[in-house]
Amino acid sequence: MDRDRHPAEGGWTEMSTDTDVPCPAECAVIGAGRVGTAFAAALRAAGIAAEGPLGRGELPASDGPVLLCVPDAQIEAAARALPPGRLVGHTSGATTLDVLTRAGHEAFSLHPLMTVPHGAGAAQLAGAPAAVAGSTPRALGTARALATAAGMASFAVDDAHRAAYHASASIAANLLVTLQDGAERLLATAGGDRAMLVPLVRAAVEAWAREGGERALTGPIARGDAETVARQRDAIAERTPDLLEVFDALARATERLAARDADVAA
Repeated sequence: MDRDRHPAEGGWTEMSTDTDVPCPAECAVIGAGRVGTAFAAALRAAGIAAEGPLGRGELPASDGPVLLCVPDAQIEAAARALPPGRLVGHTSGATTLDVLTRAGHEAFSLHPLMTVPHGAGAAQLAGAPAAVAGSTPRALGTARALATAAGMASFAVDDAHRAAYHASASIAANLLVTLQDGAERLLATAGGDRAMLVPLVRAAVEAWAREGGERALTGPIARGDAETVARQRDAIAERTPDLLEVFDALARATERLAARDADVAA
């Protein structure tokens, strides 16, 4: 009996499944972007005959599973380009399985919960969590087996939860980068640069990882220092006014987080 890792409050728990599915000996990867290139390299490193990454529209020569590493809007078209009845997966975080089943395929999904920058390669996937789903026990087992081969720890995310799961990932990675870009631009008006912020950002993220939001929060809002926050707001309004709306919204959210910490401490 294989086991998936399943997210639960307080960490990872294991979710039993009833199907043992061996790792496929071959797998075709379609999509030569960052994710497709990383997956093809990771599967080859695990001894799987990974075909590709192939370009969109190319038909695999192998009969094994096909992993579509293409933009979300192109998944269904890529699936319909394949003969129906194949075992086909995608690597989208937000897309459900119906785009594959509508094309007549046995469907799975395998989404690495990890940012994959240009040129990252297989090493970027190693140790990352991976959200999996399958339209059949065999499809789910294949997704788990491929995740394991790529060095990732799989956990199940049902289609009903995919939008929330992917929104969480976007907040944690994409929106965080946007926020740090704003901090960098504001610091530049005071003569500083990005490198000065990096130790602070790393320390904050590491504290959150260890202790959670309530205990990791520091700064003037956590201290109840409204005067300092007002001066900060004035500086943003003067120097980077496009960030003011974001600052106000996050300041309100931070006040709520600080209140949660006070409730916990009480």
